[in-house]
Amino acid sequence: MPIKVEIVSPEKILFSHKADMVVMPGSEGDIAAMPEHAPLMLMLRGGVVEIYEGDAIAHRFFVSGGFADMTPDHCTILADHATPVTELSATDAESRLAALEKSYDEADKMNVPALDILMDKMQSARAEIEAANSATPEMSI
Repeated sequence: MPIKVEIVSPEKILFSHKADMVVMPGSEGDIAAMPEHAPLMLMLRGGVVEIYEGDAIAHRFFVSGGFADMTPDHCTILADHATPVTELSATDAESRLAALEKSYDEADKMNVPALDILMDKMQSARAEIEAANSATPEMSI
C-alpha cells in the first residue's frame, strides 16, 4: 500500500502523488518514509528527496531545508525551497556559494547564530551543486 507524498514550497505544491518510499535529507541523516511508518516530524537539511515507485527512483527534488511530517499513510515535505533536480544549475549554486563564503569570511566571528545560519546555507549550496552535477550526464571525449 503506497503512501501519499506532497512536497510544498512557499510558492506552490510542487508534487502530490502516491509512492512506495521517500528518502529525505534529515538534519541528523537521511531517513525513509514508507507505509506504516511511525508518526514523526523532522527538520531537513539541504539535499535531494528521492521518491520511489517500486524499487526505482521515479522523481528527485532538491530541497534547501524545511520540515517533513510523516504518518503511517502520508509524508508532507514543507520545503524552504524545492526544485526538480533536472532544473538545477550548478553555475547558479556555485555563485551563491561564493557569495556565502565571502559573507562568512566577513562576518563577526563572535556572532555564532549568524555563523550557524551561513554554515547551513553553504552546506545547502554545496549539496545543490552536487545534485545539479549528478543530474547532468557525463560527456565522453
